[in-house]
Amino acid sequence: MTRHNIPLGRILGIPIGLDYSWFVVFTLFTWMLARSYFPAEFKHWPLLLYWFMGAATTIMLFVSVLLHELGHSVVAQRYKIPVRSITLFLFGGVAQIGTEPPSAIAEFLIAMAGPLVSLALAIFFYVVTPLAAGMEPLFGLVKYLAYINLALVLFNLIPGYPLDGGRVFRAIVWAITKNLRRATIIAANVGRFFAFGFIFFGVWQMLTGNFGGGLWIVIVGWFLDNAASVQVHQAMFQVLLTGHTVSQVMGNRCTVVPANLTLQQLVDEHILSTGQRCFLINQKDNIVGLTTLHRIKAVPRPEWATTSVSQIMLPMEQLKRVDTDTDLWAALQKMDRNGVNQLPITRDNRVIGMISREDVITFLRTLQELGTLPT
Repeated sequence: MTRHNIPLGRILGIPIGLDYSWFVVFTLFTWMLARSYFPAEFKHWPLLLYWFMGAATTIMLFVSVLLHELGHSVVAQRYKIPVRSITLFLFGGVAQIGTEPPSAIAEFLIAMAGPLVSLALAIFFYVVTPLAAGMEPLFGLVKYLAYINLALVLFNLIPGYPLDGGRVFRAIVWAITKNLRRATIIAANVGRFFAFGFIFFGVWQMLTGNFGGGLWIVIVGWFLDNAASVQVHQAMFQVLLTGHTVSQVMGNRCTVVPANLTLQQLVDEHILSTGQRCFLINQKDNIVGLTTLHRIKAVPRPEWATTSVSQIMLPMEQLKRVDTDTDLWAALQKMDRNGVNQLPITRDNRVIGMISREDVITFLRTLQELGTLPT
């Protein structure tokens, strides 16, 4: 979870978080339901009941979205793919899946799992709607949830990546071309096409009087275009790094310091004078751990003079690391999975260097200056 998330707990071992942007859409949906939908459907409710049912329906909508994302996650876990988290945010929900699926069929099944869960929910709420007819608030809730879950199915099956339909399309292209990167680029560009369609349609809606609805469609289109663009750039980035290993990029960005050095000495003698943010800890001629500026900042400043770097270091046995022959792209993915900006490079269980995201960017700039980037 990032600092922008409110942790809600775990389901099936998966951390569930609430992005702060969720409160924006919660407010908007509650207002829309309380001021428009429920008053149009049920004309004699008291005002407080409209607002209460608007809030309850919005919460149940996001429970449906969470179940949708859990559908993806459960199938991903069946393929031994780690699911780092599920986050509910402004545009619904997203499951952070750790790695790419191992095959086109796995991608197809993972992508379809979410819409199938939403379809099952739509059918369930549709079936129970008549049973709730005697209690208007409950009837209004299940009727809306049947409608909105069906809408989620139809929207997510639009064949534009990164929507579920786009992932299904990518799986089909992957199966035909046998090339995941090519399939990703094709699916993402199709996704951008649909995103531009949303934007143009939204602008047209705004110009013809439906300003609020049109603006929301434009925002959705903009979000989809950005998400698809990221996938295109990531696929191209992977192509650029293919064939290069961390041994070509590694540097010595982490200074080696003695284990008994205090944090105050570290700050005064190294961080302020050199600007370095990463340090390897040496004890009896062995590298025993690593500390970073982030870990130092977690210690209250009055304690810097009495706290040694060995007390806040991350021990070597807990460090995520790579060896010299690791592919650059694999190293970057490992940084992303573990939420770090640098990794130690080891040989025979000894640290011989470091690799950071900045090192990779510098390496790509060098390739560009030399004219050796693929075209």
